[in-house]
Amino acid sequence: MDGHTATDQELDVRQLHKPDKHPAIFAAYADLPVGASFVVVNDHDPKHLRDEFESDHGGTFGWEYLTRDVRNWRIRITKLTATPLPRILASTTGIAAATGEPLVSGAVWKLEVRDRDLDSNIIALPPDGVIDAHAGPDLDVLIHVLGGSGKLTSERGALDLQPGVLAWLPRRSQRQLSAGPGGLRYLTVHRRRQALVLDPSMRPAS
Repeated sequence: MDGHTATDQELDVRQLHKPDKHPAIFAAYADLPVGASFVVVNDHDPKHLRDEFESDHGGTFGWEYLTRDVRNWRIRITKLTATPLPRILASTTGIAAATGEPLVSGAVWKLEVRDRDLDSNIIALPPDGVIDAHAGPDLDVLIHVLGGSGKLTSERGALDLQPGVLAWLPRRSQRQLSAGPGGLRYLTVHRRRQALVLDPSMRPAS
């Protein structure tokens, strides 16, 4: 007995093109009522698929291998909850403790969940690093300073950035960010958009 039941629907993805496999599986999962399951049939162990399920649906799905034969891997996937669960993604304390690393710049953490309405990143600036003055995107952005110090310069002056500061960057506003001698790390949160540039170009402060 392999545990398969007659009520499980099967989704055989062996003949699908590789880019189409995971979207088809996640679409089938989304259509399941709570407590229901379906069986994925694949030609190999879909380890990357399971990683994606853990990222998007951690703790809310069942994963049971039914067969592990050559070109005939069968996995029962069960939907355990109606929606993804709240969960801890990272500790900003540990990330902030690395503030000031001289060779680290750009996004050192980003929100990886695929089905989301928000984007969030932790940006690192090295000591005396600068994000040059520019007009922001067509998005309001909230930043929370985690470690180090710096300046947020607008068209009418500069604001001090210290750990704990929450700063609001209105959409399309002019801004420049510069780190102090100990570097700067901050969390950004904003509405998700496509083709978001996560690693702005940076140069040493003159």
